[in-house]
Amino acid sequence: MTYPPARIEPKPGQESVWDYPRPPRLERVTARLRVLFGGETIADTTAGWRVLETSHPPTYYLPPADVRAEFLKAAGGSSFCEFKGVASYWTIVAGGRRSERAAWSYAKPNTAFAPIAGHLAFYASRVDECYVGDERVQAQAGDFYGGWVTSTIVGPFKGGAGTMGW
Repeated sequence: MTYPPARIEPKPGQESVWDYPRPPRLERVTARLRVLFGGETIADTTAGWRVLETSHPPTYYLPPADVRAEFLKAAGGSSFCEFKGVASYWTIVAGGRRSERAAWSYAKPNTAFAPIAGHLAFYASRVDECYVGDERVQAQAGDFYGGWVTSTIVGPFKGGAGTMGW
């Protein structure tokens, strides 16, 4: 097998993650973004951002004003991204359920990502549903990068088993 596997050619209306830049680019998103968990709408916005990085499905960041903070609890630990900086994690508690470290944010991101300061990104695999517009997203395999997979992007995508060395 070729590593990475051959780029999938996008059809009209699609994007290839292999055309995304490195270092990543930040883009405004006007499509409605929603996150649901435990029978509650945790976040709902039309003022989001997406981060586009080579080989990764987009990661969406939602403004804190459009996230229901009453369902979030600070989680322990942090991680470091060479492009964005130090991330903090959030646990969601809603509807009698709990999802550990289901979201993350950058309180003081590096300069290029300053617009997403305080915004939250959610792992689609750790909530019940995420949407871009009316499309329910699929979680990026591997649960490391947290990208949201929709019908408008093609891969192959980094993140699944055997892809860390790409």
